[in-house]
Amino acid sequence: MSEQETRRTESSSQDSRPAGRPAGGRPAGGRPAGGRPQQGGRRRFYARRKFCRFCANKDIKIDYRDSDLLRNFITERGKIVPRRISGTCAPHQRKLAEAIKRARNLALIPLCAKHF
Repeated sequence: MSEQETRRTESSSQDSRPAGRPAGGRPAGGRPAGGRPQQGGRRRFYARRKFCRFCANKDIKIDYRDSDLLRNFITERGKIVPRRISGTCAPHQRKLAEAIKRARNLALIPLCAKHF
């Protein structure tokens, strides 16, 4: 084999790698491919598990007249906070939405931020 033929075979083996990935199988930037932090790296953030406060505390009753409680489940724009954010269970979220709508109808809580 001549010197030129060995260069061709070496260059063709390097061309088989995908573009943008350095040799060694690691992505550019020096971080491992799995995305896990290395020893001494940043710790992952674990959010607290959401729970239904009405199931946890049976003393709290959902009532359309309790505007202080209902305000916790309304955004500044007047929208009802979804249960994936508030953490309430489905039956209590339905009761909560109904109570908020009744309180809005009787003008106990504002429809939006302009009505504060």
